[in-house]
Amino acid sequence: MRPLAREIRAAVDVDVVVSLTRDLVRLRSENPPGHESDVIAYLRDLFRTIGLGDGRIIEPAPGRQSLLVATGDGAVSGKPVLLVNGHVDTVPVRPDGWRHDPFGGEVHDGRLYGRGSADMKGGIAGAITALQVCRSLGLELPCEVAFHLVADEELGGAHGTAVLLEKGLIAADACLDPEPTGLQLCLAERGLMFARVTTRGVPAHGSEPSKGRSAIITAAAIAQVLHDNEFPQTPHPLLGTTTCNVGVIRGGSGPNVVPEECELQIDRRVLPGDTQQSVVRGVVDRIASLGLSRGTDYELVVDMFCEPSEIDAGHPFVGTVADSYRAMTGRLPGITGLPFTTDARFMRNQLGIPAVVFGPGKLDVAHTVDEYVDVDSLVTAVSVYAHIFAGFTGTQRLRDVPSHSSIDTGVDGAQSMT
Repeated sequence: MRPLAREIRAAVDVDVVVSLTRDLVRLRSENPPGHESDVIAYLRDLFRTIGLGDGRIIEPAPGRQSLLVATGDGAVSGKPVLLVNGHVDTVPVRPDGWRHDPFGGEVHDGRLYGRGSADMKGGIAGAITALQVCRSLGLELPCEVAFHLVADEELGGAHGTAVLLEKGLIAADACLDPEPTGLQLCLAERGLMFARVTTRGVPAHGSEPSKGRSAIITAAAIAQVLHDNEFPQTPHPLLGTTTCNVGVIRGGSGPNVVPEECELQIDRRVLPGDTQQSVVRGVVDRIASLGLSRGTDYELVVDMFCEPSEIDAGHPFVGTVADSYRAMTGRLPGITGLPFTTDARFMRNQLGIPAVVFGPGKLDVAHTVDEYVDVDSLVTAVSVYAHIFAGFTGTQRLRDVPSHSSIDTGVDGAQSMT
């Protein structure tokens, strides 16, 4: 281990990152309803004690707060800006079934339990602690580190990062998103479309169903051609194929009436290259195979579309994160894709900011009962983040830098950085 890596590792205090993660877990920020202001108030006070000042709070709706704070102004200092974007909202909790207090931050057998511990208050705590480590070592960072700790990611970001984008408040040379990836480098993520399909029927008395046309029967046929069926597309090397889930069906007024209306709610997960228009067209084409026409037999309304996104494995910033992981662990990081979407898409797609998603916590425990984050992974995340902060000198365009990274598949089938 090189001298800087040894210094960073020695300076990481497990109690500090565990305490901060616990404090954040204890501050409820479930979305819905999405009241993030308590967490933001706590973080604002914390950054004051670190010496970063008050920062700036963006509040597009009551209680829906995001905090912007930075070590300095890159435009003034001339240093590149490394953005840490993390969301402070969590999915809701139903306490029944939990063995551990969902807002207790209890530590048992090396795991810190609680809602948001993995997704993603542990990652946020790790990044803040990493900055504290750099400061405790007296390191003169070659970059300005900016934190955007945002609202509403769990429901698409309309009250969070999307607002920052609309206001022109996002500017950085690269972005680190500490979502839970099991400390693998996430380079791609699927997008999603939530949509409602409403079918129309002809009502009749339930004793004579042949005299009507059932909207439920039509909806059932649509559900069959959409649910868990593959849409024609080349699989993505990290994301696989697209999916479609029919998650809700509502229709009818009573068992004695042929139903006049029925609604399906669908969740389509899509791949890089897909647009809202292409995804809608694919759904319409699939329904057309039943002989049904949009506007005549059914209506389709898109409630939400979040774009898929990815970063080239050969981008210099991918190499920066991989090199820091290797410096701190002695191992090559795994490479993965996420089946869902994160706020990294705004950086990659709208702003052209290279973004890597990399954080502690396992994907398969996020949003679950007894969500947890491994304490060891928190410590490793702190050390890797601190090493990134200490070494980030900006990125160049891909065409200007020889690619020094590639994706290789090992004997165990896991993808790794070489």
